[in-house]
Amino acid sequence: MARTGLTDATAPDADAMPPANKGAADVRMISTKEMSAHNAEDDLWISINGDVYDVTPWLRHHPGGEVPLLTLAGQDATDAFMAYHPPSVRPLLRRFFVGRLSDYTVSPASADFRRLLAQFSSAGLFERVGPMPNLQLLAMSILFSIALYFVLACASTGAHLFGAGLIGFIWIQSGWVGHDSGHHELTAYPALNRLIQIVTGNCLTGLGIAWWKYNHNTHHIACNSLDHDPDLQHLPLFAVSNKLFNNIWSVCYERTLAFDAISKFFVSYQHWTFYPVMGFARINLLVQSIVFLVTHKKVRQRWLEIAGVAAFWVWYPLLISTLPSWWERVAFVLVGFFVTGLQHVQFTLNHFSSAVYLGPPKGNDWFERQTAGTLDIKCPPWMDWFHGGLQFQVEHHLFPRLPRQHYRMVAPFVRDLCKKHGLPYGAASFWEANVMTLRTLRAAALQAREATTAAARKNLVWEALNHHG
Repeated sequence: MARTGLTDATAPDADAMPPANKGAADVRMISTKEMSAHNAEDDLWISINGDVYDVTPWLRHHPGGEVPLLTLAGQDATDAFMAYHPPSVRPLLRRFFVGRLSDYTVSPASADFRRLLAQFSSAGLFERVGPMPNLQLLAMSILFSIALYFVLACASTGAHLFGAGLIGFIWIQSGWVGHDSGHHELTAYPALNRLIQIVTGNCLTGLGIAWWKYNHNTHHIACNSLDHDPDLQHLPLFAVSNKLFNNIWSVCYERTLAFDAISKFFVSYQHWTFYPVMGFARINLLVQSIVFLVTHKKVRQRWLEIAGVAAFWVWYPLLISTLPSWWERVAFVLVGFFVTGLQHVQFTLNHFSSAVYLGPPKGNDWFERQTAGTLDIKCPPWMDWFHGGLQFQVEHHLFPRLPRQHYRMVAPFVRDLCKKHGLPYGAASFWEANVMTLRTLRAAALQAREATTAAARKNLVWEALNHHG
């Protein structure tokens, strides 16, 4: 893939310009300061390539949810917009056009990022999905059939638990399929894509794709922001920074992340409880999914989502009920959850040990925030299946629409770009990443033991528990 011959991706795109019958002299010029005042839910402006848009009426209809737009309200959102939207979306902005920035500038890093994105787009990488989704769906179907055979047609406990392990492994693969389908189309047919999401997500795992998209879009747009990114908000069990001890407000969950006595106790030992909790992390996701589908104001095809989750709560308990004893049923659930727990560990490795911050990302540093808040996992090509694309986390956060089979090819371009602009490009082996994560958790745990809040005063019992560390 050639690195030269690119068009200037920083220039305003014709699709984002006002209608042809509106002369340049008629275009309203707007300062960055003026635009920044329009940062509320009922008055929301953003700029794309220097053009300013009033997207207030679009907020309720945005397919990616309201949070990404609210996060970048009153700012330049060019890098984020280009990363998450194909060029075909640009004409839709015309109706929201209000003017152009009079003081629009582009940082060198952003300019090179946009050129690189344009290069990948002109090469057709974003549309080139390949056979991987079909092969993965076929493999999941075969493994699920084998799991059912071991559970229903075999009498031994070992066979039953092996089937439980297979189901846990299938849940992991379903997670990769759901992740892929949430970022790009798996097939050329939207209805089929939607069916794949519901069947492999809601029905097979009990996790609603609508809940996942809402959380995941928020995570991507504000990667590693302590008060915006839900993937770092795990109190009372975990805290990656002592800044979470200040009872901060979660923009995603719309509640205070309370650091009280219970949180203090669990966080103080989080480096010991990390792996055991990951074994049960599935329970948290199942509960969050149900709560979201029932209580969230805007859920696309809510009843289809609920029906899919309900299907899981029919087939899985029925399958468990065929086992001969209660202890075997409990063991069956635990084996499945603990196998899937490996994926929950993988989710944390990419971000827990990376740089964190408070507040929303700024439009002019979105690219830099993505590289600082992510960690790649170094592995040979034959292990790519194990990580499901998350091993190239930096590349994924910069180019989320890119099918994962291209990450290894584009990684050298991203490393060169980061090196050129002095930006962090974190990469570690799977074992090194585990050590880094535990080190981060331990550091925060030791700080938690010394922290005091109105709800968590030290007492003699507390001192006794912590005397030996």
